[in-house]
Amino acid sequence: MPTNDARILLHTALPTAAAGVIAVAVSAGVAGGKGALGALVGAVVSLFFMGLGLVVLQRTARSLPHLFQMMGLMLYTAQLLLMVIFVALFKDTTAFNPKAFAISLVVLTLVWIGAQARAYMKAKILYVEPESSKAEKPEKTGSPT
Repeated sequence: MPTNDARILLHTALPTAAAGVIAVAVSAGVAGGKGALGALVGAVVSLFFMGLGLVVLQRTARSLPHLFQMMGLMLYTAQLLLMVIFVALFKDTTAFNPKAFAISLVVLTLVWIGAQARAYMKAKILYVEPESSKAEKPEKTGSPT
């Protein structure tokens, strides 16, 4: 993984993980052990899906740059649909608190998206190849006046 990609992944995963720790602590205080477990599962699911999506998006950008924007939109749509499916699947579970799961999943997904947007704004990725200093300058044509 190139350094720029790793830096973006780090700058998105760390704030999300920190928000996940906060979500687990808040859920433990509000809903007890099952709430903490629900928030932990929500954090793991969010980090997994969003991290996997970022890796797929970066590989697509490298190999098929003309599909980058379309792939990004499709990927976010698929991720959000998967999150809705996970919330629907676990809405009646007794293993953990489903409300804590759903709330932490949504909040951590929003934290990831915000952190990713901030990381891309700060990354200073060149979108135009800079001119080389050894390149010959074009000769001026026409009259000097």
